[in-house]
Amino acid sequence: MKKILLVDDNFFLQKAIEEKLSVFTDIIIKDTASNGQEAIAILEKNHVFDLLLMDIEMPVMNGIQATEMIKNKYPQIKILILTVFENDENIFNAIKAGADGYLLKDAKPEKIYQSIIEILEGGAAMSPSIALKAMKLLNNPIDIENQKDKEKVLLSTRELEVLEQLSKGLKNQAIADNLFLSISTVKKHIENIYTKLQAHNRIEALQKAKQNKLL
Repeated sequence: MKKILLVDDNFFLQKAIEEKLSVFTDIIIKDTASNGQEAIAILEKNHVFDLLLMDIEMPVMNGIQATEMIKNKYPQIKILILTVFENDENIFNAIKAGADGYLLKDAKPEKIYQSIIEILEGGAAMSPSIALKAMKLLNNPIDIENQKDKEKVLLSTRELEVLEQLSKGLKNQAIADNLFLSISTVKKHIENIYTKLQAHNRIEALQKAKQNKLL
């Protein structure tokens, strides 16, 4: 009998999943955890589990962080992400973390069971909609990286004004005159813009600003 550790912070969903899988006699949910850190603590005491059913959004430690840590320490243990989230970033990060499969929680009991067996036999399992997204993301990972960069870049109002002046090809002195600033202040704003955009020169800064839709 294959032993499963169910990791989900929602007690009622835990019970619902346990009930879904109770009809299959060759697998058993041997233990449950309410977050990634708790799952790791369980594995440190007893890591004779064959597979983890892992939620993503959990307190203390989410499922993606836990997946990466568990895969590094116990590579033989399979992990099937079971979540309500199918956004691109979660899928991409789960695959990078080493997840063996990715299913949505509304999957039928038979689908969850078949996915568990498939993974334990060395395969991979995904919901059809997730598989399509995964193929697209693996072919274009830069899209996700750029998306994450966009979310992180926040320029102040004054920095945006300086950036706009830079985009017009103006020199520091002209920017200072136009914005009624000292040239040292303009230089400081430009340094901050470079740092936030992770750029090394004006051309690179302007390219990244356009990628992040700041211009």
